Amino acid sequence: MTLRIEGRARWPALILLCLGELKIVLDTTIVNVALPSIRADLGFSETSLVWVVNAYMLTFGGCLLLGGRLGDLYGHRRLFLAGITLFTVASLACGLANTQGLLVAARAVQGVGGAVVSAVALSLIMNLFTESGERAKAMGVYGFVCAGGGSIGVLLGGVLTSLLSWHWIFLVNIPVGVAIYAACLVLLPGGKGQAGGQRLDWAGAVTVTAALMLAVYAIVNGNEAGWTSVQSLGLLGGSALLLAVFGVIESRVAAPLVPLALLRLRNQAISNVVGVLWAASMFAWFFLSALYMQLVLGYDAMQVGLAFLPSNLIMAGCSLGLSAWVVMRFGIRSTLGWGPVH
Repeated sequence: MTLRIEGRARWPALILLCLGELKIVLDTTIVNVALPSIRADLGFSETSLVWVVNAYMLTFGGCLLLGGRLGDLYGHRRLFLAGITLFTVASLACGLANTQGLLVAARAVQGVGGAVVSAVALSLIMNLFTESGERAKAMGVYGFVCAGGGSIGVLLGGVLTSLLSWHWIFLVNIPVGVAIYAACLVLLPGGKGQAGGQRLDWAGAVTVTAALMLAVYAIVNGNEAGWTSVQSLGLLGGSALLLAVFGVIESRVAAPLVPLALLRLRNQAISNVVGVLWAASMFAWFFLSALYMQLVLGYDAMQVGLAFLPSNLIMAGCSLGLSAWVVMRFGIRSTLGWGPVH
């Protein structure tokens, strides 16, 4: 049984889901401005500092598929609440961290919670808005959160780091997480997962999660280890092998984690590739620009945050107003093709 909300009640639910997603996107970029302060306070080296960001991305990327499937099996609201809880508790650990190891470990746990929230939130939005016009508007709001939220994170990180300390970029998640959890109990009715009663494809879940984590680890550590090094090539080769094993498993199990028929849908495959490339370029831009402004141009944390303000406003205007009109006027394919070019 899938979750159903009718009429205007869907829009408060959408806002709630987007706030949950905003927490996740913010923590992908909010730390960028605070990295010099974290390095000075906890004694990170230049090479180890990047793991404050990479630990989050590693588990986030690796657990997305699993998080979405668990939502289908055990109920989207239940998994959304679990993800918010895990993310909020991990944020508390990050904010109180006084050692490098504790901060990196807590960031990894944050990534797991973030993956669950992101996967389930998108599924809920697609279930809530089935009419094409309303779905375009809803996805415009969601798109703003995903795109604009990253730049908002840089701005917020600069404000909190300048006025308080780097600890507060994590501690601010605590009251927000509690508020979202409480609102979720009111606005999102419970229900069984749409795949309730089926068994979890554990073999597929383990292999694809391990494959994704190996690939992400190889990519984020490629510059340090060398792209042609034995470590990088071995990790990428291991990831490819696990993906091949995953494909064999999915072709044989009764309830696959990822039905292979989805891979033959051209529109879905292209949109996923574009989404990956967009996310990679967007968040790399946030990370590199923030460090460049601080270490080369000499900006303080507040100035870095303000420097990203124009992009925040442009993304907000496009996502909340222009994008839905463009999709309805020119169609999804044209918009998806021209958007990344511009």
